[in-house]
Amino acid sequence: MFRCFAVTPPALFKCLSDETRVRAALLVIQEGELCVCELVCALDDSQPKVSRHLAQLRAYGLLVDRRQGQWVYYSLNPDLPSWVRDVLQATLQANAEWLKQDRARLEQMGDRPVRVASCC
Repeated sequence: MFRCFAVTPPALFKCLSDETRVRAALLVIQEGELCVCELVCALDDSQPKVSRHLAQLRAYGLLVDRRQGQWVYYSLNPDLPSWVRDVLQATLQANAEWLKQDRARLEQMGDRPVRVASCC
């Protein structure tokens, strides 16, 4: 279970006010699901910093995680209100150029973890 703050515009924008958090969230939304190691590579940042920001996004309720062996995968919380998903999708679509280098690093990453289908 995650801790979810009231989903209000001020809370959402405060959560996304850090560049690392908004870049991570947008990359997760674009890819559907990413693990910490993929985000470390894409964001070109340290694992502790990326993990700290992912924990904040999870605590807010924006992202959810799942474990698969040694990997922890993050995806957009499916229970978010539609207006939050709409804001995030619009932000992603309007800022493709801003995320271009992050996406390129992710695409060039070798040894990306292999995802196993969640369940039946």
